[in-house]
Amino acid sequence: MNKKITLLASMVLIVAGFSCKKLDKVNPSYPTVDSYFTNSAQLLSGTNAVYVSFHAGFLLGRELFYLHDMRSDEFAAGGGQLEVVRSQILNGALSPGNTQTSSVWNGLYILIHRANTVINSAPKVTDNAALRDRCVAEAKCMRAWAYYNLVVLWGGVPIRLKPVENIEDYSPRSSVAQVYAQVIADLKDASAVLPASYTGADLGRMTKGGAQALLGKVYLQNGNYDLAKAEFVKVMDSKLYQLVDNYEYNFDEEHEFNKESLMEAIYFDRGDRKYDASFTGDGAATAQTTLRTQEYNPLSWRNLIPSDKYLNEFENIATGALKTDPRFGMSVYLTGDKYNNGATTMLDADQNGNASIINGVKIKAGWRKYTLIYKQDKAVATKTYWGGTNYRVIRYADILLMMAECENELGNSTGAVAYLNQIRNRPGVVMPNYPTAQYAVDSKAKVIKALMHERMVELGAEEVRNFDILRWRKKGYFSTDPFSYFRAGRDELLPIPQDEIANNPSIGKGEVSAQNPGY
Repeated sequence: MNKKITLLASMVLIVAGFSCKKLDKVNPSYPTVDSYFTNSAQLLSGTNAVYVSFHAGFLLGRELFYLHDMRSDEFAAGGGQLEVVRSQILNGALSPGNTQTSSVWNGLYILIHRANTVINSAPKVTDNAALRDRCVAEAKCMRAWAYYNLVVLWGGVPIRLKPVENIEDYSPRSSVAQVYAQVIADLKDASAVLPASYTGADLGRMTKGGAQALLGKVYLQNGNYDLAKAEFVKVMDSKLYQLVDNYEYNFDEEHEFNKESLMEAIYFDRGDRKYDASFTGDGAATAQTTLRTQEYNPLSWRNLIPSDKYLNEFENIATGALKTDPRFGMSVYLTGDKYNNGATTMLDADQNGNASIINGVKIKAGWRKYTLIYKQDKAVATKTYWGGTNYRVIRYADILLMMAECENELGNSTGAVAYLNQIRNRPGVVMPNYPTAQYAVDSKAKVIKALMHERMVELGAEEVRNFDILRWRKKGYFSTDPFSYFRAGRDELLPIPQDEIANNPSIGKGEVSAQNPGY
């Protein structure tokens, strides 16, 4: 499969066709939405443009993973090099003017606008009904993903189901319940149409299993455990997914589209060490890389590092465990570790910024997941180097752990423990089964403790911890909140961006006020 052509061969920019009262002129040589989307090939190009937003720098290519990570206790600042707008999020000092949060907000609505264009243009396409319907299903799945991120991060948000056609086409905030209802409706529609899998140049498109997994996540986030379980069972019963033997295969460049991946964002490096400076991903000549390997690379910027809490969460023989969890060494680098295919040793002086405390020992630690230094020497790794490693948005391990949570909440703790042990029995990990000396599992509360541990060590730095914290905080599962800055009634949500409030006069005219409490 050639990543260079996957989803990118026919990228187009979707033009909304804005009108203006003072200047109402149309260039007859320039295509409009009405004149362009007349056949399935053009609709497919429009769908590809939605994927461009999905993986662009405003979203999965940079700003969205940063935002979720800085709302997670798995991360700490690498040092003073972390930009102020990011450290404000990490430290709970947010304001509506923060440009990091507004970038993600804008990126999500760009994706939604493009998805809306595909969905609303489809009825006039008649030459290939099967492809037309698949394009609509893909667009609905991505629109649902965007609204799911919006509602989790900001609460009630404006719901847009049609392309913007006028500069005065404003929408108020809808309620949280209304946004979730739209997400669920889109995912139900999508999962009914999407194919189970793809081959060749279509790898990376939205699938039935991906839509079902996302729908299960949505139900779980709202405490609808029976409905969530039903979706996860569909994924498992498909027999299309399984845990890969080597845990590291989920984060490297050589094992993309493996059996554990349900949803994946595509990146590739053309060898020019460039990145998309506009962060929109648009244009055939635009770099199609992700900045993650540069941002978190222990030998480069090292803007965020693993938190001490995350580092000390792993079972270790030094703290009484029967076995040190191998996932630790496959997730992080420490001073003294080997990289560059085992040819080079990580030195303390090579790593910019702060040190960590692991089991009482001060040492420098950095992320291994999704960085490329496992096969790069220092001379390459320390340069401005953008990565082509695909980002696994949802993987099967997450499904099994969410099934464990559902079973436990539905009164089947024995079934929950069996799913936890499936994760621990992965070849290459093979941790002792629960119960262990450190994690008893003879009650619902104790299974919750084991589940919370297992999700952190299995899924750390994969942008799920923020969702977990929000869900478990509502259930009262934290004796102490994960964040020292947390203020109830405020910090559950991000502030609505000030630019949105200034530019959308209708935002507070519905049943939800313009700004979230406390801001």
